Amino acid sequence: MECPSISRSHPNSMYYCAFCVAREKHGISCLELPLIQHAQGPDFQQLASVLRDNTFDWIIITSPEAGSVFLDAWKAAGTPRVKIAVVGSGTASIFKEAMQSSEGLLGVAFTPSKATGKVLASELPMDVGKRSSVLYPASLKASNDIEEGLAARGFEVLRLNTYTTVPVHTVDEALLQQALSVPVVSAASPSAIRVWIDLIPDLEQWSNSIACIGETTASAARRLGLQKIYYPTQPGLEGWVDCILEALNAHNQLL
Repeated sequence: MECPSISRSHPNSMYYCAFCVAREKHGISCLELPLIQHAQGPDFQQLASVLRDNTFDWIIITSPEAGSVFLDAWKAAGTPRVKIAVVGSGTASIFKEAMQSSEGLLGVAFTPSKATGKVLASELPMDVGKRSSVLYPASLKASNDIEEGLAARGFEVLRLNTYTTVPVHTVDEALLQQALSVPVVSAASPSAIRVWIDLIPDLEQWSNSIACIGETTASAARRLGLQKIYYPTQPGLEGWVDCILEALNAHNQLL
């Protein structure tokens, strides 16, 4: 079985790739085609000073890249005491080493029942009798679901757009031609989906499947005209792998 993954190319990313898990556990032959990379956002320079000069009840982190950027700024700010809320276990893993060495100054204290921004905003604990403050270091391209959901509940939210995603400068043409021909493409973000769509020479003629890490990425794929879309009910790596296998099995049944 073969499945390409369209993914980020940031050299320091600690993101756990579903195609790697699938390859090891299920014997899937995988082709990695990096399509997006990370760049500094307009508020990147502010993050360290904001952490140094202010105290927040919660810091919300919704991706491994947001976590990596935050940790660099947190160290530059002198490692103040912070309480982290993450969107899911994959994002939480970025803080494992820092928590072990921080002597209690940094802790992941909340993960929602479902790994989406809307659910996180609806379930984040709120102190009774006071207006809880939240710092949300985010991607420039992230939706407003979190800050709007929290504000509606009475939280005071400061969003800083600390990073963004941009297309890679060049795509290996030979790898692209291979990726266009395989039955299932896996994708971890709406940004990757958008770049992939731009690379398809004739979208109406490309009818293979797309396996998405979660509902947000799947919704982007649907809006952009893709048809055979698979995604897990509960976002995450295990569900993503299951969707890849489901898509591959569906393809094999048609052969």
